[in-house]
Amino acid sequence: MTTPASVASTAAGSQLLRFAAIGSVDDGKSTLIGRLLHDTKQLFDDQIEAVASASRRAGATGVELAFVTDGLRAEREQGITIDVAYRYAATPRRKFVIADCPGHVQYTRNMATGASTADLAVVVVDATVGLREQTRRHCAIAALLGVRHLVVAANKMDLVQFDRDAFVAVDAAVGDLARRLDVATVVSVPVSALHGDNVAERSTRTPWYEGPTVLEALEAAPAGAWAAPNAGGARLPVQWVVRHPQGGRSYAGMVSGGTLRVGDEVVVLPSGLRTTVAGIATYDGALVEAVPPMSVTVTLDHELDVGRGDLLAAAGSAPEPVHELRATVCWFGTRPLESGQRYRIKHTTRVTPARVLAVTSRLDVDELALEPARTLAGNDIGVVELAVATPLAVDPYRTNRMTGSFVVIDESTNATVGAGMVGIPSLATISGG
Repeated sequence: MTTPASVASTAAGSQLLRFAAIGSVDDGKSTLIGRLLHDTKQLFDDQIEAVASASRRAGATGVELAFVTDGLRAEREQGITIDVAYRYAATPRRKFVIADCPGHVQYTRNMATGASTADLAVVVVDATVGLREQTRRHCAIAALLGVRHLVVAANKMDLVQFDRDAFVAVDAAVGDLARRLDVATVVSVPVSALHGDNVAERSTRTPWYEGPTVLEALEAAPAGAWAAPNAGGARLPVQWVVRHPQGGRSYAGMVSGGTLRVGDEVVVLPSGLRTTVAGIATYDGALVEAVPPMSVTVTLDHELDVGRGDLLAAAGSAPEPVHELRATVCWFGTRPLESGQRYRIKHTTRVTPARVLAVTSRLDVDELALEPARTLAGNDIGVVELAVATPLAVDPYRTNRMTGSFVVIDESTNATVGAGMVGIPSLATISGG
């Protein structure tokens, strides 16, 4: 029986890479991920048989590898990805968390969810069509979400007879877009996800290509960027207050921004009370320090009024709580966003009522420039000014992806209708300069 590569057998020094597969509908994202999992032996025999059975029911002539991640019945019937499909894989060099994101415009909100914790995006482009508007939108959202590394899969190369010029055209188009989005690295690979060319194994049908396969590019990519330490200092949003039977309390949450150590002075926000870290622990025992993105419990030297939604921040670099903020918002609601509307904002572990003060601009996805606007329609990206009922301790998104982000919630339906990043997108200043 074929057995999946074991995470436990992965080399101890390997890093976890979180990546999102993005791009327009029908460009082959799910097929690429299915091929990658199949060719690296991440699937059990019964999983392969289940996919084969689903393929036969769908009338496919062979095994439809897209069904590896397209698990919903509606997805298989329509041939599109609707929800984000997460898969886990490991090679001798690295562990992976894979988010297969939907390409349809209607499900852009799901794509943003999948890219929100990604270190890297695999941009899948149909080489017979080229770069589409939705792929440009996906790349812009990924860049706004802090993704700084791209692997470009110029897919369906078999349909253009593995023509080098078709690959160069895709590489040039995405490369130009990436430069305008301030993306740090771009690696382009000519592939046929259907046949496996240059996905996990090098193809003999591209003798003119000397770069890595998709798998080699992923194994060599930098990891951990979404939660990496930065100049902003340690942050711990309080997720849960733990009451001890013998008395006393500790505070559970995920560390971001920097290393938190026993003895560090911290500020409790928004109250501004100061204390020091008396202890740090996990399920496995006590620690001297915690690094991002560890989930820990922290005890403090003083008995303070600390609850869920409060933020423990390094005293030397604590943010100033604000009642008003300016943010870049990806809008997913069917009702346009405009001034005067009321929503709820979920920032880290705190939820607070909010009011839209103004919509000031909208991002032109084609020109990558901000243009004046008073409303944001569904799938628009723009700059919004908000007022919140409870002060929020926010960092610029560029400084800290966790404390610099929030979601917008419709009060009547409890649906998530927007994703926000504190600050104005740097890509807009680049294109407008």
